[in-house]
Amino acid sequence: MSDPAAFPRIAPSGVDGLVVSFADRFDDAANRAALALRAEIDAEGWPELVETASSLVSTVLRFDPLGTHLEAVEERLARHLEGRDWSDAALPEGRRLLTIPAGFDPDVAPQIDEAAEAAGLPDRQAAIDSICTAELRVLTIGFAPGQPYIGQLPEAWDLPRQRSLTPRVPVGALGLAIRQMVLFAVETQTGWRHVGQTAIRLFQPEAPDPFVLRPGDALRFEPVSAARLAALTDDPMGGAGIGAA
Repeated sequence: MSDPAAFPRIAPSGVDGLVVSFADRFDDAANRAALALRAEIDAEGWPELVETASSLVSTVLRFDPLGTHLEAVEERLARHLEGRDWSDAALPEGRRLLTIPAGFDPDVAPQIDEAAEAAGLPDRQAAIDSICTAELRVLTIGFAPGQPYIGQLPEAWDLPRQRSLTPRVPVGALGLAIRQMVLFAVETQTGWRHVGQTAIRLFQPEAPDPFVLRPGDALRFEPVSAARLAALTDDPMGGAGIGAA
């Protein structure tokens, strides 16, 4: 974490929220702390709260300002945080492991070779092996409904975003930058390199739980041929398997 003495830090968020920050930039321990705090508060069922969420390094609590005073929530939150080393927080229980088929051929992953070269890897296969053997998890959900930020990749993948935007990547595209990946839930322009492609639909509004992934879930990408990937497009889950993490 960055300057541990300064964290965790509580700050107001409008008139109906509080933000607990565990670092001022991405840090694996801070992300685990944010996930752990949210899971604990949700498990306890604080009646004064109407919503909780976590970001890369923070947890957000929302309450009804007409029925609850900010000071009361802040006091309870401070008591919950004190006397504990949050830098050593464990990941929440009940996490899942999703194995997601992904294509890495240049016709569906147009920037895989460029990314491999930028990372100093000898060839495309080395890049695929590095991505598909990394221990990854969903760090947070954001930008678009159900869209995960995923990390962390090995240090070789600490690549900046592109200086210019790719005009469009399709749903299910796997983007890479700064040792993280984004699995795109919508068609969009992006500065992240398009290094892989999946068939999974991350936002399924017709389902009981519209978001397929949850913060803290473990992920593994399984390389498949372009033909196999095409055969999975009719499956909303894109051939993904789900087990215990």
